[in-house]
This record gives sequence, C-alpha cells and structure tokens, in this order.
Amino acid sequence: MRSPETRENVLYVHTLGSFLMQWNGSRIVGGAKSSDSQSTYLLQILIHNRRNGVTRDRLESLLFEEREINDPHHALQSIIYNTKKKLEKTGLPKVNYIEQRGGVYFWTDQIETVEDAEQFEQTCAEARAADDRDEKLVLYMDACHMYSGDFLPMLPTAIWAVQEARRYKNLFCACVEEAAELLRCGQDYFQMEELGRYASRIDPLADWETVTMEALASMGRYEEARKLYDDTVQYYFNEEGLRPSRKLMEQFERLGVTMKHQHAALDTIQGELTGQDDAFPGGYLCTYPVFQGIYRMIERMLERGGQSVYLMLCTVVDGKGNPMKEGPMLEELSKRMGDAVRRSIRRSDAMTQYGRGQFLVLLVNTTRENCAVIQRRINQRFIVGRQRTGIQYYVNSVYWTPPMKQTDESDRVNRA
Repeated sequence: MRSPETRENVLYVHTLGSFLMQWNGSRIVGGAKSSDSQSTYLLQILIHNRRNGVTRDRLESLLFEEREINDPHHALQSIIYNTKKKLEKTGLPKVNYIEQRGGVYFWTDQIETVEDAEQFEQTCAEARAADDRDEKLVLYMDACHMYSGDFLPMLPTAIWAVQEARRYKNLFCACVEEAAELLRCGQDYFQMEELGRYASRIDPLADWETVTMEALASMGRYEEARKLYDDTVQYYFNEEGLRPSRKLMEQFERLGVTMKHQHAALDTIQGELTGQDDAFPGGYLCTYPVFQGIYRMIERMLERGGQSVYLMLCTVVDGKGNPMKEGPMLEELSKRMGDAVRRSIRRSDAMTQYGRGQFLVLLVNTTRENCAVIQRRINQRFIVGRQRTGIQYYVNSVYWTPPMKQTDESDRVNRA
C-alpha cells in the first residue's frame, strides 16, 4: 500500500470523510469550530476547483445561496479579505492565496497543494489503464484505501458537494468490485476479507459484507461467515429497518451450497443440526432467509394436503392505527412485540423480523380461529396499562399453488 506523503512545505487537504488542511504536520484549517464558517466554505470551493477556478457569479451563488444580500460583490470581497488574513496567521507562506484573473477566482499555485479526492480519482484512472494484473491490483487497493468516507460530509445541502460525493462513492464502489474480482481470480482470500471489512466500515449499509462472507467461506471459515451474516442482518434492522438485500441473501445461499464438513457419523451430524435454543418455550426465531426456506419447504409439503398453515404479519401501530416506521420508541416497541410474539406461539411455529416494527409468523397446523386466539395472547403480553400503541395483524392462508396457476385468497384480521 502507498503510505501517505508527508513532504515539507506541501499543503495537504483532506475532503474525504472530513475537512482538514495540514501544513508541515500541523492543522491550519478544519475541525468542528471552523468547518461551518464562510471562510472555510470558500476554501473548500476554491481548492477543489483550483484547476479551472470559479467565476464571481458562481462563487457568490454558492456562498450566499438564496439569502438577500444588499451588495454581494462587497460581501464576497469581505470574505476573501478575512480569509487571507486568517491564512497569514497559520504559518503558510505569505502569498496572494486567492487570485482573481478575468473575473475568475483561483486558489494560488504558489503553494503546492495536494487534495485527497483528486489523488483518489487519479489512482482510479491509473488502475483502469494498467495492463499488468499485479500493478492493477495494487492500484485498485490503493484507491480503495484512499477513500476514507463521503466527500465533504458536513455539506449535506450543498448541491455541488452532494453531486461530487455521489461521484466519488460510485468510483469507490467500482474500485472495490474490481479489486475483489482480481483477488477472487488470484484466490487471495485473506486480502479479500480485509477489503470487504474495510469497505463495510467506510461505506455501511452497502452490502460489502458479501465480499467478506465469500472470502471467509472460501477459506473454510464457515461459522465466521454465518455469524457475520446474522450480525449484518441485525445491524441493517437496527439502523434502517431493512431486511436482507437480494445480494446478501444470494451470498448466504451460496454459503450453504459451498459449505464442506469432515466425514462424520450420523449422530454427530444430528447433534450439530439440533438448535441451541431448545429450552425456550416459544416459537422458533430465525433469520429471514431461513424463514423463507421453511416457508418454501412447507409449500411443498402442502402438495400432499392434510395441514392448514397461515402466514401472519404483525406491525406496530400508533394510537391512530397507523404503522410506526420511525421514532425513538419504535426500537423498544419492536423488541417487546417480538418477545410477545415468540412467547405466544408454539415451538413448532417459526417467526422472523421482516423490518423495523414488523414480524412475520408461520403458524403450522392451525385454524383461522386459532389465529385470532394467538393475536389475543400477543396483545395481552404487549399492551401495558393505558398504552396507546398496538399491533395490526394481517393473515394469509398458505397453500400449495399448482404450476402456472395463481390464487388470490387473502384475509385481513383487524387490530384487536
């Protein structure tokens, strides 16, 4: 990996993940106190656009946006003057930091300036152009590690910064995918695991855990891969109320296909298959892909008939009966509802969290009347005192669908 350069008398500007200007190892601009000042914003604009500069009209539009300024030209000159005075006190060489040429403003070229976002983009281009596989891999890995977060994340409402942030993130995603493919082809799974973990840390909720899972499975570390999947699903639920993506589920399914074990006796294998929560009196709480597999298996079993199975969706609702999708109470209510559901169904029934504030339940060998009984049990465990929130229930019959035929039987059981 390339190590960060620390040459003297070079201005290093960090725009990925945060904003920081460093000169000879010392911070001169950046940090919580100055990140939202107009002087800092002016520097962010000019340094990032230092190759082509920024016109006066454009600069005034970015700095003042929709605010009513009596004399924007004078206001701009005042900000530039104050910024220069501040820079003179930082230890930078005393030069004309902000130059005007024909109505266009430029950051000075008298100070050598290195911006991490520009270096990142250049390294991506070098990686794409490289012919040698090893050189290409090194460059892609370098580029991945140069990307340390969103471009200027402290400017979430500045359109130009948001557009650049999106462009750099797309570049990062492309670099990770290219690097992962090269590592996959070279069977370098150790470095592939490290890449996946880094990408997940820098760009969360983007399914980079699939890269790590694949690497772990390829190295035979199946239990670590399964634990990573479970942890990722729980994290996605907690942070965004998301269920596993198709990409994550496909990787989980591939994990099951590729999983290899040493030769063992049937008793040993059966012991491994036995669940660890047998002492719990309630239903079987599982991840969504496992629940999906159980559902599909039951659909096949119903081809022989003889069973009545129902799928129930439980959703937390507010005092007006509207589904709760966010709010500080939702996490606690969702957890309490999950516990109430699990303790109200039989051990032969399965359940999974589908999203924030929602659980799916598979009720095996029961009747529609019993579904209502189960709902009353859940309510008794969930509703405390004069609690205004409640649970809304939807119930569908599970039945075997012959090939090329569709049925549309559906039933809603109103909130108790």
